[in-house]
Amino acid sequence: MVIIVIALNIIVRPLTTRVDLTEDKAYTLSDGTKRVLSKLDTPVQIRFYFSQKDPATPVDFKTYASRVEDMLNEYKLLGKGNIELKKLDPIPDTEAEDSANLDGIEGQMTSPLGGDKIYFGLAVSCLDARATIPFLSPQRDRLLEYDLTRAISQVAKPQKPVIGVMSGLPVFGGFNPQMMRMGGGGRTEPWAFISELKSDFDVKEVPMTAEKIDDEVKVLLVIYPKSISEAAEFAIDQFVLRGGKLIAFVDPLSVMDTRNADPSNPLQAAAGSGASLDRLLKAWGLGFDVSKVVSDKTYFTQLGGGEDGRPQVNPSFLQLPPEAMDTNDVATSQIERVYVPFGGAFTGSPAEGLKQVVLMHSSVNSDLTEKMLAQFGGASQDFKASGKQYPLAVRLSGKFKTAFPDGKPKAKADETEKKDEEKKDEAKPADNSVKASAADNVVVLIGDSDLLHEQFYARVQNFFGQRIMVPFSQNLTFVQNLIEQMGGDQDLITIRSRATAARPFTKMRELQSKAEDRFASKIKELEKSEQELNQKISELMQGKQPGQQVILSEDAKKDWQEVQKKRVEVSKTLRQERRNLRKDIDSLQTSLKWTNILVMPLAVAGVGIALAVIKRRKTAAR
Repeated sequence: MVIIVIALNIIVRPLTTRVDLTEDKAYTLSDGTKRVLSKLDTPVQIRFYFSQKDPATPVDFKTYASRVEDMLNEYKLLGKGNIELKKLDPIPDTEAEDSANLDGIEGQMTSPLGGDKIYFGLAVSCLDARATIPFLSPQRDRLLEYDLTRAISQVAKPQKPVIGVMSGLPVFGGFNPQMMRMGGGGRTEPWAFISELKSDFDVKEVPMTAEKIDDEVKVLLVIYPKSISEAAEFAIDQFVLRGGKLIAFVDPLSVMDTRNADPSNPLQAAAGSGASLDRLLKAWGLGFDVSKVVSDKTYFTQLGGGEDGRPQVNPSFLQLPPEAMDTNDVATSQIERVYVPFGGAFTGSPAEGLKQVVLMHSSVNSDLTEKMLAQFGGASQDFKASGKQYPLAVRLSGKFKTAFPDGKPKAKADETEKKDEEKKDEAKPADNSVKASAADNVVVLIGDSDLLHEQFYARVQNFFGQRIMVPFSQNLTFVQNLIEQMGGDQDLITIRSRATAARPFTKMRELQSKAEDRFASKIKELEKSEQELNQKISELMQGKQPGQQVILSEDAKKDWQEVQKKRVEVSKTLRQERRNLRKDIDSLQTSLKWTNILVMPLAVAGVGIALAVIKRRKTAAR
């Protein structure tokens, strides 16, 4: 028996397989990775560095290293001879440590007080191209496959597409006078999405005053085009007509823009916020109202804590689930959650020759709210569902026509120059601008720009001296998918879309929304009574002199008592409703918990009982 067991282990060991029972197959290589590996025609070497024997290496790192090694072995298997895997333990003063340093992988301190350094990274090389992951953080486990496949794709195809970024916000970082006034350093870091894009593309900054978009730019990102010049808008128009791909982020209320404004006057900051491409949108048959944001009582977000310590619901800060996405589009089919703070809606119908696809939309329990009211939390007061879904991101495809039929707009001249031009009888210069696209093209319009800032999709942590970005939503994934779809390797889309597992408690959100709707009218009635009373008191106070006392009339006293009574009743009812809501949520959570705990034991017990019955029947038959 011992000999048979040993022999079976020797025979079966090379045939070891894994079964992935997770819902989204998080531990199974995606089809995108398989396609990237199948296209390899040149050997790729992966050097995996890990301080395995160092006693200072934490246990959780060793566990995660086993996970990384398992995945690398699968890459090697699928690479069919084109993937070479080298595992190195960079012990101090060894060739392995020298190799790690040459590959740009530096040792990280395991303790803030100092001590031994550990190595945990990898380098991928193909011919003269090399890509490095300096540190493999366990917190980026969901992004492990994407990081590995992206590194292989980079060295296999070292030439990166050129992406242009034109922005009215400091996405590339720079000097911020507001930070200087508040005692800060005065400079801001580039937004995290810029660093992420630079890993896959050659990113070039395009000024807001550009009169022409370079021909080498394959995809142009226009972000919050506030105060864009007419010449720059014409340049975008011609870029699209020449066949360039455009992704535009317009916005009725930019949180990042208002932060750079004077904090002493928030109303003026909100009123002055907003950016759109009005002339281009009009030529394409669409409209975008920068005075209103979309509020949604189904896709809302709970923010911070209020005066009573409870999270406050903001229906204008949207949290979009898969139901709000176009599941038929590769860029959004696997997106599970996107945060859209104070986004706007697109209206109208596409112009002749264009086709529109809505990539993201609100629920039917939504409405348009004045942005001034939404910013200061007043969207819930006068909310009334419109019963229709508002487009938050759309794709236009087809043959585009110019928004500048008269050609390139002239620069503004002073009155003297205008008079001199009128006196001259010269022929107008030839108009060489493109009037319509020769072939079908694609433009994507998104009604928010703040979703690009990392605070709305990731936690950026300092991990052993490295800035690690751990996503909690898929804002960046959505944008990267669009760029890959338009100008990059589309095989990476299916990998990146699996990066974040988000399963919001949708039933709890429905219960909370219904409870709020039941008491919205009572709250509004109370506020109206308070306003009327305040108005009466103000009328009495008009003729008051300093030092004088005001005696309320009997009617005013009754009104005051009535308002106080209503306030107590509504507060009491709200407290009771919150208790009932909490009970419903706790009951639902308890039932789900026990279901998850008991289903598997009951299933095993059922199989055991069934086998016992079958065995007994066979025994009885004998």
